[in-house]
Amino acid sequence: MMEKLVLASNNAGKLKEFAALLAPLGVEVIPQGRLNVPECAEPHHTFLENALEKARHASRITGLPAMADDSGICVAALGGQPGVLSARYAGEPKSDARNNAHLIGQLQGQSNRRAWYYCVLVLVRHADDPQPLVADGAWYGEVVDEARGAGGFGYDPHFYLPDFACSAAELPAEQKNRVSHRGQAMQALLAKLQALQS
Repeated sequence: MMEKLVLASNNAGKLKEFAALLAPLGVEVIPQGRLNVPECAEPHHTFLENALEKARHASRITGLPAMADDSGICVAALGGQPGVLSARYAGEPKSDARNNAHLIGQLQGQSNRRAWYYCVLVLVRHADDPQPLVADGAWYGEVVDEARGAGGFGYDPHFYLPDFACSAAELPAEQKNRVSHRGQAMQALLAKLQALQS
């Protein structure tokens, strides 16, 4: 099992979640910023292509294994948008508050509030890894106008989970890590990693 990997992200929320998920395996997760890796362009229209681009970029610069995710919220009434544009839905500079306000504005008058968070994780052992490990996960809920809860990040305060009768921002972090799109993708990726080690 690898001891270190670069997380191809500078998102503090993602770093915290991935570090917690990988800690039991003894893997140290290093954010790319600490190794002076500049942010990678995300020019693609799919989560998978963007995640692969980011992982290869971080691995090429650091010489270490690298993991990247591309994730976002997809809304049924908006044809799957904001999708890969989730982090910049309201434009630059990135702002969770403006993104949420923009999403709520786009959904005014819509009765269908069904939405899902989607995550693709890609792990490359080296920049030219011919067989990247790929896993994904989806987490279903609905968008609500009123923000609920102070936890999480991104769209979490507006992402209501009928099964839990609360928003993603109201779930305890440990529970969120188990059931979220990122948690599901991570569990699938861990299973693939463990299969390679056995």
